[in-house]
Amino acid sequence: MRRPVLARTAVVLTALALGLTGCATATGDQDPAATSPATTEPAGPELTGELTVYAAASLKGAFDELATDFEEQHPSLDVQPITYDGSSTLATQIIEGAPADVFASADEKNMQKVVDAGLASGPELFASNTLVLVVPAGNPGGVTGLDDLANPDLTVVLCAAEVPCGAASTTLLSNAGVTASVDSYEQNVTAVLTKVAAGEADAGLVYVTDAAATDEVDTVEVDGADAVVNHYPIAGLDGSANADAADAFVAFVLGDKGQEVLASFGFGAP
Repeated sequence: MRRPVLARTAVVLTALALGLTGCATATGDQDPAATSPATTEPAGPELTGELTVYAAASLKGAFDELATDFEEQHPSLDVQPITYDGSSTLATQIIEGAPADVFASADEKNMQKVVDAGLASGPELFASNTLVLVVPAGNPGGVTGLDDLANPDLTVVLCAAEVPCGAASTTLLSNAGVTASVDSYEQNVTAVLTKVAAGEADAGLVYVTDAAATDEVDTVEVDGADAVVNHYPIAGLDGSANADAADAFVAFVLGDKGQEVLASFGFGAP
């Protein structure tokens, strides 16, 4: 009579032991890696090779810094020295086959030329800029406003009409009813600033970001400048030899870090 009781007792004890083992596994002994989600995002493809950027002359300070920061984030990528010039000149070079990966224009018109040529799609705005009147330090010509640009006794330099700063200057002067007595037209805003800073001109119109980059000129605020705004688009070029790097650089410029750097150089929001 005792043998069946002992057998039943053994069965019960075995079941209890198995139950306790199951509880321990569920509560603490299971490998965390088997149940916990991954805590880090998988790394994207490493950017390698070279990246070639063509950018409007007014972007030089900001884009030099952005290129350095971007290259530090991607040490296997070689960002080539950026090619800066008037946006119309850069657009022409790209259309004629220049091997660029990214184009950053100071206006939408010249970017559209590249889009129409089938070399870019989906450009995005990333910054804005306005004009200011600059004079050599100390203002030897006594310039007080836009009206003075009509004085033939002063040496006046402006950007050529086909480049963004020139188109904006034309609009600003037209809105003010001023016909400027222009001594020379330059192919980019840097050339205008250089001539004024060197005292080769009494006055010129440049972007506020360019004027802020040097202490060799003084500025004269002009009414209506805030109504003439240049919007800057950027795009990775179709057929880029390094499309992954081009797309990543565009995203970097549009992102928080890129916008922070651009703002530090005086650029406005897109």
